[in-house]
Amino acid sequence: TSSHTRVGILNNPSSKIKEDNTAIARGILAAFLTQNNSNLKGFLSKLIKEETAKSLASGTKIAKFLIPGMDGDSFEKKYNTLGLDLIKTHQMFCQEVLKLLPGQMAVISNGR
Repeated sequence: TSSHTRVGILNNPSSKIKEDNTAIARGILAAFLTQNNSNLKGFLSKLIKEETAKSLASGTKIAKFLIPGMDGDSFEKKYNTLGLDLIKTHQMFCQEVLKLLPGQMAVISNGR
């Protein structure tokens, strides 16, 4: 609710990291890297719905879920070139530094 709030995402998957099971994680990361805040919020709201996850798992391309106003070209380029190493790095940080178990969720706050 505040324009002074920042949100970040770290992925801590519980299963082996492969292209076919990281569509949502890669979509979130690509959106964070390429979109402005208003488009990012709308896209993430659409992306986190259960029916979206089911559709992506059944083979629907992520481009189908882009919202009007998004820079689709830069999103798709980033999405298609985003390697799995970034997600593996997130996983390693979550487990080695934050001491989370695979798949465990946490909220981390760094405020004044």
